[in-house]
Amino acid sequence: MPSPQQARAQASAITSGRTAPGTGAAPTSRLRELFDGPRLSPGQRRIAQYLIEHLTEAAFLSITELADRVGVSQPSVTRFAAAVGFSGYPALRERLQAIALSSLAGGPGEEDRANELQAAVDAEITNLENLRRDLADPDRVIRVGRELSRSTPLTVLGLRISVSLAEYFGYAARRIHPDVRLVTRGGSVAYDALLQAREAGGDWVLAFAMPRHSQETLQAVRVARDAGLKVALVTDLALGPLADEADVTFATGTGSRLVFDSYAAPGVLAAALLQAMTDADPERTQARLEKYEQLSEHHQFFLRD
Repeated sequence: MPSPQQARAQASAITSGRTAPGTGAAPTSRLRELFDGPRLSPGQRRIAQYLIEHLTEAAFLSITELADRVGVSQPSVTRFAAAVGFSGYPALRERLQAIALSSLAGGPGEEDRANELQAAVDAEITNLENLRRDLADPDRVIRVGRELSRSTPLTVLGLRISVSLAEYFGYAARRIHPDVRLVTRGGSVAYDALLQAREAGGDWVLAFAMPRHSQETLQAVRVARDAGLKVALVTDLALGPLADEADVTFATGTGSRLVFDSYAAPGVLAAALLQAMTDADPERTQARLEKYEQLSEHHQFFLRD
C-alpha cells in the first residue's frame, strides 16, 4: 500500500499517453468529458487524474481503497463523486466500470493518444481562441487601459495564487506609469494600502482573482469600493460575488487539466491591458521607457545577448 505522499505523486505523474499493447484504445476522452464540466479543487483533480491514469484497476476499488491510493479522505472521494454529477461513489464507480469494461472488451472507444500534458495545452489553446473572439471588439480594453493609465497611484491587487499575475502586471506597469502600488497580502495590510492609495488620489484598482477565489480578495475589493476606488477585475467567471463588486470584469478561462491551474489567457489579457495603457499616453510611455533603458544600460541590469 503506497503512502499518501507516494499516492499523490502517482496520481499526478506524467505518462507517455501511448496505449499499452492489448488494452485497446484508451478511454481518456470519455473520462475527460465526465470530469471537465465542474470546477474541481486541486484535491479533486488528483482523484480525477488517478482515475484517468489507472482506470481499469481504479474502477473496481472500494471507496476506502481509492482514497488510500490517491492519498485523500473517504469524504473527499464522496464529494468528488457529487462534484462530477453522481449521487455518490457507487454510482460513479458503476459508470467507471462500464467505461473500463467497454475498453477491455474492444467495444466502442475513441483513439486518443494525446497525453495529459498535450491535453492541458489543447485546453489552453481553446481558452486563447475564446479570448481572441472576445477581443474582436477591443473598445472595452482600450477604455479601461486609459482609465488605469490616468489613475495615480494605480493599485494592482492579487492575493494567494493570483500573486504571480499581479506581480507581472505591476512589474511591467512600473515601466510606463509613475506610481504603481502592488498589493499581494490580504487582511488589514491590503486595507491600509487601498485606503492610502485613495487618499493619495488614486481612482482605480486592477484586481486579479483566479480560482480558488478567496474571501480575503472579496473583502479587499469591497474595501476598495467603500473607499471610493473603482475596480477592474480579471478573473475566470463573469458572474459571482467578485464580479458583482467590480465596476468592470474581464472574464477569461484558466487551464484546469493539471493539478494546478495554468493562466495562458489571463496572462495575454494582462498584456493587452498593459498595451492599452501604453497607447493611452504615448509621450509619457516613450519618455519613461527611454529613461529606463538609459538607467539599465548604466547599471548593466541585463546581460548582452
